[in-house]
Amino acid sequence: MDVILLERISRLGQMGDTVKVKDGYGRNFLLPQGKALRANAANSQKFEGQRVQLEARNLERKSEAQEVADRLDGKSFVAVRSAGETGQLYGSVSTRDIADLLIAEGFTVNRNQIELNQPIKAIGLTNVAVALHPEVEVTITLNVARTADEAERQSKGETLTTAEAIYGDDINENARPDSFFDPNEDGAEAEEDEA
Repeated sequence: MDVILLERISRLGQMGDTVKVKDGYGRNFLLPQGKALRANAANSQKFEGQRVQLEARNLERKSEAQEVADRLDGKSFVAVRSAGETGQLYGSVSTRDIADLLIAEGFTVNRNQIELNQPIKAIGLTNVAVALHPEVEVTITLNVARTADEAERQSKGETLTTAEAIYGDDINENARPDSFFDPNEDGAEAEEDEA
């Protein structure tokens, strides 16, 4: 299916470009969302008649997105989640969770503007891209931790994915992995096998 783009779409083209897309993508996403028109002579004339208004609307949206981007760029947000001792989350942090954090801080962001290749499933600091407009993208830092105190420690550069980091020096010496294994044990078995 050939369509005329009514706005810039990443990895597809600029406003006014006539591009070939798969039928389902055009019919189910681009056309209903008002991002494109079917490529034919009537729609081509219609686009040329509306081009000035579309470019003005696009410029207005871009300037609004740039204002939000200037306030949002480089900010850090904390997500408190339950996790095991190794740092694996009991669940995950998705685009919806990140959008809710940004909305709670007073930013207007939709979850489809959050670019996350896969859900976050471990504690730590993660850089997340937010595409506010096809031409405006910012990066925020998401600090996923078990508590607000741990989030503060992580932001200072501390790694909290080991038992020592969680419990500090209070960890029982007999609970360390090296105390479970006797280094001489393998050698003694090898000598018995030779005899």
